[in-house]
Amino acid sequence: MSQKTISNKSNLQVLYEDNHLIIVNKRAGDIVQGDKTGDKPLSEIVKEYIAEKYNKPGAVYLGVVHRLDRPTSGIIVFARTSKALPRLNKLFANKEAKKTYWAVVKKSPPKENDTLIHWLKRNPKQNKSYTYKNEVVDSKEAILDYKIIKKLDNYCALEIDLHTGRHHQIRAQLSSIGCMIKGDLKYGADRSNKNGSIHLHARKLTFIHPVKKEVLTIIAPPPSDPIWNECI
Repeated sequence: MSQKTISNKSNLQVLYEDNHLIIVNKRAGDIVQGDKTGDKPLSEIVKEYIAEKYNKPGAVYLGVVHRLDRPTSGIIVFARTSKALPRLNKLFANKEAKKTYWAVVKKSPPKENDTLIHWLKRNPKQNKSYTYKNEVVDSKEAILDYKIIKKLDNYCALEIDLHTGRHHQIRAQLSSIGCMIKGDLKYGADRSNKNGSIHLHARKLTFIHPVKKEVLTIIAPPPSDPIWNECI
């Protein structure tokens, strides 16, 4: 099925769907799965969309494959069948899905493009990760590539390719080189965004379809605001 955009009552933006999976463009502020806040998660919104569109009675099957931080926007993949879910889980666990992000930072990085390598240690109580130049107890290696894609009047837009998928990896690693993501108070931004978002967006995802075995490349438009609009 070709990539398209569909909106329902919940303003759900569907980027791709077939019998096996559904891929949506998460809005900043949405949670992927239910948590202690009790807020309605994206997974439930997608279930309602499927039930309504296909007139499905009873419970709708939907498997959560991966997540994005709540203030982050962009591509989220859900499995629509129990056959697809373990295959997608394995694909993501084995780093066979190529993820590309966009980030808007206040300060331009020292190089036009570079590879960042750190050791990240998560503090669960703070829900925050800390970077180290060398390995420390309970730390995990974090690697990403970045390149500058556009210099704006007061900001700089970066494209980031992940080699590892660590907790808050992009946010922590960019902060460690003085390039705080716009709106990301937790990692050193000087002010928040009015809507509570941060300017980090899961822009592109490429992987092999778990059933059809075809290469899928999905691109998600960033949220519409003056700064993101300048990046397009």
